[in-house]
Amino acid sequence: MKDLLAIRDLDRESIEHILALSAIEHPGKPLAGKGVALVFQKPSTRTRNSMEMAAVQLGGHPVYIPKEDVGLGTREAVEDVARTLACYHAIIAARVMSHSDLERMAAAVDIPVINILSESDHPLQALADLLTVHQLLGRVEGARLAYVGDANNVARSLAEGCSLLGAELVVASPEGYGFDAPPPGVRQVSDPQEAVEGAQFVYTDVWVSMGQDDEVEERRRAFAGYRVDEELMARTDGAWFLHCLPAHRGEEVTAEVLEGPRSAIWRQAENRMHTARGAMAWALEQ
Repeated sequence: MKDLLAIRDLDRESIEHILALSAIEHPGKPLAGKGVALVFQKPSTRTRNSMEMAAVQLGGHPVYIPKEDVGLGTREAVEDVARTLACYHAIIAARVMSHSDLERMAAAVDIPVINILSESDHPLQALADLLTVHQLLGRVEGARLAYVGDANNVARSLAEGCSLLGAELVVASPEGYGFDAPPPGVRQVSDPQEAVEGAQFVYTDVWVSMGQDDEVEERRRAFAGYRVDEELMARTDGAWFLHCLPAHRGEEVTAEVLEGPRSAIWRQAENRMHTARGAMAWALEQ
């Protein structure tokens, strides 16, 4: 039994093994006759669909549990929720407001707990990103990526994955929106043009995430010079464009880039399912 709460909790061998499992087109059925509890405090199109289909592909039965059904930490203690779900399911996967809730779940049960998003980490998205890089480049080690925008949970998990696998990542963020301490080998700058020089992949995310509605105007002002457009992409010598979605056309990225011939966003979206399958298969290994 293995938990997957953050990329930094893994080593290089584990990430490479998960990616190898993700690439298997016809996996076995380690979840045959078993359930997967999908606890969602935040809604998501990609996360719910990718996790449900991945569970089915492994022979399991996914059960979607919205926040109204569980009252995590309010109607019932986090540990009690986890222990109850462990009575019925082989895996708990949770999309939570607080990363500490995942840690409390993992400490309370003897089945795998998988982070499908917290405020600090998004490990399954990073695994899908790394699989996409490998598919398009034939390798991850030595790849050059630029991340333009908020150094959020997506950026952190991507940075940790790049650091472990030997990819070069440059993160461009306005003052106050970068990493406090980037992972080893990850470079942080303020100029998007500097970040994308020589990049093989350019990645961005929304400027305003769920739960930041009171910061909309402040963030739009701060990120005004961080839009990924054709002019910025032209500085990269033909980089692929990546985005975890949902995207706001005309805000963090222009429609021309998002829908252009070098956009790999739908491959990324599909890979969310493949890496969810690989992550669950890995978590169930003894």
